[in-house]
Amino acid sequence: MKKDIHPKNYRPVVFQDLNNGFMFLTRSTVATTDTIKYEDGNEYPLVKVHISSSTHPFFTGEERVLDIEGRVDKFKARAKAAEAARENRMKAAQKQEARKTAKAEKAEAKKSEK
Repeated sequence: MKKDIHPKNYRPVVFQDLNNGFMFLTRSTVATTDTIKYEDGNEYPLVKVHISSSTHPFFTGEERVLDIEGRVDKFKARAKAAEAARENRMKAAQKQEARKTAKAEKAEAKKSEK
């Protein structure tokens, strides 16, 4: 193993979950300017986190329900919209082909009049 690759400045730090206020004390090297008075009466550096083991669904066992029943409906709506777009493109291509044919016939009619 390589020597002297790990930091040496571990110190007690309080991590606070912003969702529910849960705090825990552990050792860390993280740099912070905030401090807080912990449950034991001592003042420690404070790191605020957005999610911790007290609020993460994996650890709490709470499952966040996504829009499951709407998934099929959304898929069907996208498929229907794609089919409608394809039909509109086909109609536009047919119109353009009809215009092109009519223009060619008109040019042919003019040419035969001369």
